Amino acid sequence: MRRSTILDVTVGLLFDAVVVLSIYLLFAGHNEPGGGFVGGLVAGAGIGLRYVADGMRSVRAILPFRPWTVLAAGLVTAAVTTLAPMVLGRAPLEAHSWEWDPPLLGHVKLASTTIFDIGVYLVVVGLLLMLLEALGDAGEPE
Repeated sequence: MRRSTILDVTVGLLFDAVVVLSIYLLFAGHNEPGGGFVGGLVAGAGIGLRYVADGMRSVRAILPFRPWTVLAAGLVTAAVTTLAPMVLGRAPLEAHSWEWDPPLLGHVKLASTTIFDIGVYLVVVGLLLMLLEALGDAGEPE
């Protein structure tokens, strides 16, 4: 099968920008449109572009982890964030925030909703990776 030079170059230029946009949407989602689901979908679109351009080999090179590991990490992160307030006698998914002033970064605020969104992001990306793993390049050795 003949590869497209235009597609290869375009995906090479766009992939990093798409990943940065997905991470921006992940962290901006608490106060603006976005969040873990939308950020994960944008990251999935970038991964899909890599798959179309170069196949499963290129997708596997993105992450050193297997797709189900990414999915499981997301599920565990979301579940722990959901259930942790219950251990403290609060309602599930009750938000909490932490603030500190690390050197070089200035004032940092982290909310438990952001941690939950990171879990959702990992679930969406893990599901897309599993889909590509199931559908793509069955004859290629691992």
